Amino acid sequence: MYQNGYNVYKNNSVNYASKEQLLLMLVDGAVKFVKIGRQAIIDKEIEKAHNSLTKTQDIFVELMVSLDVSKADWTAPLLDVYRFIKEKLREANMKKSIEILDEVIPLIESVSKLWHDAYIQSKK
Repeated sequence: MYQNGYNVYKNNSVNYASKEQLLLMLVDGAVKFVKIGRQAIIDKEIEKAHNSLTKTQDIFVELMVSLDVSKADWTAPLLDVYRFIKEKLREANMKKSIEILDEVIPLIESVSKLWHDAYIQSKK
């Protein structure tokens, strides 16, 4: 019963979210899933690590395709950052490398902070 209510709430929050809120959900999900993937590698839970890192890669693919590089000159460098992160995630997933994840997690957190800060600034 409670799980069904939670699923309804979760679906509604996504279905009725603004574009900006959806973007924040994506970057928050990226931070969450990459950390789950890192811990799963430590715990030797290979399937869980793979699934979590793949979800993070999928989020960055979505961020890449939704970024309109014709709108502003700062979008092209951001697209390059997204590509770099996606490639590092792929490599970390293939090698199950904590070291690569430790390199890329701060970058993912920075992307999340960037979008959260931009959202706050847009509301002022």
